[in-house]
Amino acid sequence: MNKLHQDQPILTTGAPLPQARAAMIMIHGRGASAEDILALAHEFDMDDVAYLAPQAANNTWYPYRFIEPIERNEPWLSSALQVIDDLIKRGVASGIPAEHLVLLGFSQGACLTLEYAARHPQRYGGIIGLSGGLIGADDAPHHTTGSLAGTPIFIGCSDVDFHIPLDRVHKAAQILGQLGGVVTERIYPGMDHTINQDEVDFVNGLLQEIAV
Repeated sequence: MNKLHQDQPILTTGAPLPQARAAMIMIHGRGASAEDILALAHEFDMDDVAYLAPQAANNTWYPYRFIEPIERNEPWLSSALQVIDDLIKRGVASGIPAEHLVLLGFSQGACLTLEYAARHPQRYGGIIGLSGGLIGADDAPHHTTGSLAGTPIFIGCSDVDFHIPLDRVHKAAQILGQLGGVVTERIYPGMDHTINQDEVDFVNGLLQEIAV
């Protein structure tokens, strides 16, 4: 596999992994940075969580829209998904079980987060997709094997997001639910392409449940 993103930095904040009770892997959006998404950690009132934010090469995980055929976004997409996989293995190797690992992404990062969960279903601490959907064309087959085993999944998005068609948000929620995730889908009327306080509050509540 072409390691397009593998040599990029991983920014961290919060508790050191070996001392953390939980970890959150935070995936930034197109044109943003690891530093941008890591700043969101300051909104979460938890002292025992390690936050890890990988940086995409050229600030973009894949070049085309997430609704394009998957082949158009290769090999960048596979490299990006491998970044998440490597960080999950790093967390588990540090003593944090997968059920205490939370994956969170915004926009392009949300698409990656949801796609990773669909391709690698198991029990996670949580999957948070803020303004995103599963990757691929509308008629692309999606993953239907394996089980998320009751993983809490949150998908939030505006109903008028120019980047994220609303039907793709609904489709992601449906498929991840069929894979055994416990899905909370919240659609915010008229919201910009952003993260709102209700979404932050949901993530705070989730972290308080698992970081014990």
